[in-house]
Amino acid sequence: MSATPEEEPQLQNGAVEPEPEPEREPETETVTDADPQLDESKETAIQSNDAVNSPPSPVEHIAGPELRKDQGSRTFTMRELLSELKDDETSEGEYRHTTNGSEGERRDTSSPYSQESIQQQQQHIDQNNATMDLINSVTGVDEEGRSRQRILTFAARRYASAIERNPDDYDALYNWALVLQESADNVAPDSNSPSKDDLLEEACKKYDEATRLCPTLHDAYYNWAIAISDRAKMRGRTKEAEELWKQATKNYEKAVQLNWNSPQALNNWGLALQELSAIVPAREKQTIVKSAISKFRAAIQLQFDFHRAIYNLGTVLYGLAEDTLRTGGSVNSKEVSPNELYSQSAIYIAAAHALKPNYSVYRSALRLVRSMLPLPFLKVGYLTAPPAGKPIAPHSDWKRSQFVLNHEGLQQLDKIEQQQVLQNLSGRSGEAVTSNKLAVKVDIADIVSVSACADLTLPPGAGLCIDTIHGPVFMVADSWDSLDGWLDAILLVYTIFARGKSDVLAGIITG
Repeated sequence: MSATPEEEPQLQNGAVEPEPEPEREPETETVTDADPQLDESKETAIQSNDAVNSPPSPVEHIAGPELRKDQGSRTFTMRELLSELKDDETSEGEYRHTTNGSEGERRDTSSPYSQESIQQQQQHIDQNNATMDLINSVTGVDEEGRSRQRILTFAARRYASAIERNPDDYDALYNWALVLQESADNVAPDSNSPSKDDLLEEACKKYDEATRLCPTLHDAYYNWAIAISDRAKMRGRTKEAEELWKQATKNYEKAVQLNWNSPQALNNWGLALQELSAIVPAREKQTIVKSAISKFRAAIQLQFDFHRAIYNLGTVLYGLAEDTLRTGGSVNSKEVSPNELYSQSAIYIAAAHALKPNYSVYRSALRLVRSMLPLPFLKVGYLTAPPAGKPIAPHSDWKRSQFVLNHEGLQQLDKIEQQQVLQNLSGRSGEAVTSNKLAVKVDIADIVSVSACADLTLPPGAGLCIDTIHGPVFMVADSWDSLDGWLDAILLVYTIFARGKSDVLAGIITG
């Protein structure tokens, strides 16, 4: 049920919606402010697993028909491809893929291998014709879609011809698979066109062939995983869907192994694991969820302003909090409590909103989780630190105390201030604490870098180094898990500051 803009959305159990549609060319595309707006009518809950919106086709690039293997996976925008293919159509006339008179059939029949070659050739021609029949029968839902499909159909004919000439042309196979994947997005819901699943299945076969011929083609593994994921979504929470999600995660893993510097692949891998966790037996779920968390976090570490991965990490933590609460809370003291998980979730969702305040789905989610933040702060927790002004001090002088993080910086609290913070949190009064001049304090504007560290001069534990323009500041977190939370929170606040969005974050935590 949709809520009107005046209505406050209600929390729903497990309703966490990852920032959806992955991109199909991670090496050539970047996330920009030109992303499509998300539907305002979906601001009813933090929903799960790609249910909120269906933006335009995520494939923004199709490799051009003139690709050569020594060029790598050079891609063209649809506009460039349109121009090139229109020129080719003009020069070549109405090209049709046929089995008569094609270059692939002009073989030397006197060769001792001719019979075998002819049989293989005919087999490829039959397969190509069947695939072309699928593409030819696709019609777009509007004029733009029909124009786009004409381009895709023409490109498919060229790739089919290339494969007839050379069945081992993995570039042509890869690009043809992309065309099939694009065509699947052009299938009208209520038409006589082939089903989207048929086109995606054929695309998967082409990716399979391409990667068999070129096992290092990481783009193919990445896009293949997306095609498998799209097929899995059509099957709901079934055993068949479970197997498809497992296949998708394996292909994302292979893509990351071949190209580790791809935050998009890591983000999509996390999304696939999140989908899989909703299907597998309960005993397997927590392991898969933790793996998804690690993938989102790895994506953020590669690109700290990657708002999709930031938001997705918030949603998976929210879902974990729901599951933990439903099963009776933490099993032991080492596990994070549901309240802490909710608070962590809110930090990431707030950060995603600060980076992309115009995204309605982020805004809707923030309304649901903002009260879970330790307002008027973004994060409150404990760190062990040396006395203020004495970074090098005996371990006995280091004290574990409460720290607060907001849009301006990280600050240590004394006992009186800690009591004030506890009162604020219990009463949600929103009053700021009095600044302690003798406390350890780090201004966000002064930060140069933030990292985990291991140093014999520090007390035992998970070391944190915040390098500033005034010199390094060292602290120790209670655990390595706690350190991850502090690292992410500080780096996110710094990234928001560097992007000029601190005022948005300030409005979230103090407004």
